[in-house]
Amino acid sequence: MESSQFMSAINQISEEKGIPKEVILETVEAALAAAYRKDFGQKEQIIVAKIDPETEKTRIFVVHKIVEEVEDPMKEVSLKDAKKIDKKAEIGGEVKEEVFPPAEYGRVAAQTAKQVILQRLREAERDIIYREYKEKEGQLVQGTVQRIEGDVVMIDIGKTSGILFPSEQSRSDRYYVGQRFKVYIVEVQSSGKDPQVVVSRAHPEMIKRLFEMEVPEIAAGTVEIKAIAREAGVRSKVAVRSTEEAIDPVGSLVGRRGVRVQAVMAEIGEEKIDIVLWDDDPKKFIVSALAPAKIEAVELNEETKSAKIKAAPDQLSLTIGRAGQNVRLASKLSGWQIEVDKEGMPAPGSREGIATTPAGDKLPKETEGAKDAEGGTPAESSDAEENKV
Repeated sequence: MESSQFMSAINQISEEKGIPKEVILETVEAALAAAYRKDFGQKEQIIVAKIDPETEKTRIFVVHKIVEEVEDPMKEVSLKDAKKIDKKAEIGGEVKEEVFPPAEYGRVAAQTAKQVILQRLREAERDIIYREYKEKEGQLVQGTVQRIEGDVVMIDIGKTSGILFPSEQSRSDRYYVGQRFKVYIVEVQSSGKDPQVVVSRAHPEMIKRLFEMEVPEIAAGTVEIKAIAREAGVRSKVAVRSTEEAIDPVGSLVGRRGVRVQAVMAEIGEEKIDIVLWDDDPKKFIVSALAPAKIEAVELNEETKSAKIKAAPDQLSLTIGRAGQNVRLASKLSGWQIEVDKEGMPAPGSREGIATTPAGDKLPKETEGAKDAEGGTPAESSDAEENKV
């Protein structure tokens, strides 16, 4: 049987707005019930409308709760009167009494229903968008820069726009209208007129999701990313381990000739990535986290969860990193506050060069390894020392 004009309109709205037909039909029924109550019923009455999709005929009902003693005639009915409408009526149940609107109901209903329908459709559309993107929290989606409002970037992510706040922007990104890239959905808030989808280019989990797309071993469960420390746009450290001895977890993420890590790099710009081995032993893990620097000794303080490390003089600047970045990221990655024993470090202003500290960013002239780690390609930085594959 061919669909009626009414159902054709319902189907069209459903396709254009992405709203289920049942939701639209319920919205129309609610609008018609509201129109009747406003102009022909009583404010306290419970009115429902039912539409037959085939005949398009609308029936209006007043709903009463069945009680032993009626206190509110607008909402309640006695069992005796209820059985006149429905012989199966019982105390505590409900009975629907059909009412027949006057002729002018059609014109009034059309005007009132139109406003309510538009409002309800907008609400339904917002609810659908909210639920859809709420389920995508913690995932990556493709986006296009829609507009730039001061420091805030609006990203078209499909059915709605994502908001990229300054705090969620990567230092190396430069934004322009029409630019396409992936964003990480941080959270979806149902406040205001439309759902607010907060997206990020700086979140550490973005690195994890990108590697999950490139490394089959992660999906298979044979390689796990245990921790990530990130300074977006500059450098990240990723700690990995394998659940099978035969699989090299670092090599899995780096890929043959660095193809996998470079694919991730292509999405995040100039940011460098160090991939290190996870270890349940804190000492071993801290040594791994400070790669590519070579560490001679680690002394732990369990009470303060701090670690004091010692490195050879020619490794100190590499250990600390430019502007203290290497030791800072290693601290975030391991969860231990790392203090570097700087004994033997060249004095500031000496001919050997200036040692890197949290307040400075220069490297000793003789420490070529540190330069490669800070300024080299992903393959150079990730494959250094223990990360070679």
